[in-house]
Amino acid sequence: MAKTKSKSKPTPRARSTTKTRPTDASIDKYLASRASPDQLADCKSIMAICKRVTKQAPRMWGPSIVGYGSYAYQYESGHSGEAPLAGFAVRGRQLVVYLCCEDTKQRERLTRLGPHTMTRSCLYLKRLADLDGKVLEALIAGSVAEVKRRHPKTEARSPAK
Repeated sequence: MAKTKSKSKPTPRARSTTKTRPTDASIDKYLASRASPDQLADCKSIMAICKRVTKQAPRMWGPSIVGYGSYAYQYESGHSGEAPLAGFAVRGRQLVVYLCCEDTKQRERLTRLGPHTMTRSCLYLKRLADLDGKVLEALIAGSVAEVKRRHPKTEARSPAK
């Protein structure tokens, strides 16, 4: 007797969960564990800029991103999640500021910033002293404005203290 194969539905693939979520981890402990003394001073300056621009208090996102505010996103693939409006991280000898820099105005600002490397959404820098601080603030403000434009339901996670 021949066996017949049953036509069962394929098991749905589990959706991956985003690891970068807001946590209650200590920002001070994170910075103390990762940043050199010079980087720590630069981190404090970036924190001041992000707080001014977003008017939000900082919060750890995952184990290694200091983020401000939040927004919800959904890709065409159906993947969705939440991300900080503005944020940065210590990555070895460099700091990474997460930015949206796709428009002409943002790209022009990058030309005036000073020594850096830019990937799709990561601005890598070594020292703030080598950069134009006003341009960095304008880049962060431009990025936040673009994210809010793209995601109009952007919400404030926690007001600045």
